[in-house]
Amino acid sequence: MGPADGMGKSYEEILRVLDRMGENRHERFVFKGSTRFLENTNTPCDSEAVRDLIKKAVEAEKPLYVVAIGASTNIASAILLKPEITEKIVVVWLGGHAHYWSHTKEFNLAQDVVAARVLFDCGVPFVQIPCIPVASHLITTLSELEKHIEDNSPIGTYLTDIVRNYSDNHYAWSKVIWDIAAIAYLVNPSWIKTQITHSPILTDQITWSIDKGRHFIKTAVSVDRNSIFKDLYSKI
Repeated sequence: MGPADGMGKSYEEILRVLDRMGENRHERFVFKGSTRFLENTNTPCDSEAVRDLIKKAVEAEKPLYVVAIGASTNIASAILLKPEITEKIVVVWLGGHAHYWSHTKEFNLAQDVVAARVLFDCGVPFVQIPCIPVASHLITTLSELEKHIEDNSPIGTYLTDIVRNYSDNHYAWSKVIWDIAAIAYLVNPSWIKTQITHSPILTDQITWSIDKGRHFIKTAVSVDRNSIFKDLYSKI
């Protein structure tokens, strides 16, 4: 599946989720993103989503928090098109692994390595939430979902069915719900413990290299799994 297919499927899934939440005015805030990944760190991939991000950043009176839970193509493209928005935004991104991990060949990062490199190199205020071993602690089970959200709402039923269909055998089985980590940081930053560190260098081998002369970013080191899921279940 290429980037165009991935973007299209993600766009369609967003509409399905909104429909089950009773929200049918998606034209106001759902925009199609890039249909390709960055080829180099100088050439952006323009799209409706990129233009909307730039518009919101330019018009923002307070720092605009930009949350990303997939490839960072759209954010990197917006920065390349209008570099001055780095002074108006804070990027919170679920991607890559911890800086001490042996590699960072993680799905969100590996899809668009060039875009990830833009984020780590450009100096934008940046909160990275590593997948392993941080967001990987956000584990739930089918029985937990069946008890707490399945019958509460159409979206609760839909999300439970998605998890159920991941496996044919749910005995002693669990599922990581990665993406809620980034949103949880916005809801309550105390749930995601971070530390300030030098922005790592993303190598061509998809590993981290450390240079203590580089600018600082925040990187998450742990999550309060119970508080995050309690908040999620209560809202669903």
